[in-house]
Amino acid sequence: MSQSGSQAAAFFKDVSRSGVVWFVRDDEGSPAHLAADGTRSFPFWSTSARAQRAAKIWGRGLRVGSMPLGIWCDHVLPDAARDGLVIGINWSGPRLVGWSFTPKEVLNRLAPSSATGHPITD
Repeated sequence: MSQSGSQAAAFFKDVSRSGVVWFVRDDEGSPAHLAADGTRSFPFWSTSARAQRAAKIWGRGLRVGSMPLGIWCDHVLPDAARDGLVIGINWSGPRLVGWSFTPKEVLNRLAPSSATGHPITD
């Protein structure tokens, strides 16, 4: 399994177990990175330590925050889908790279542990 693949697998295992999703932000909000293909990724991490490493690498006064998995599934993922964003999962390494999934793919990978009743449609 690739490094990105193992990071993604760890994300889904960790957040299903802990019920918490981690992100980085500043006073303006969370970064959404633009990929070469024009897709914007909204990154999240499965542990505080992973998010803290990301905040340190990116700098710019970013701080770590968290939210319950249910709120993330019910509110953040549908909003991201509506806005055409993909979800970066446990990006790591000195350049913070990794896999991104559509919000629907994230929910499918979390199901049934986080079934929320708010499915995301295409």
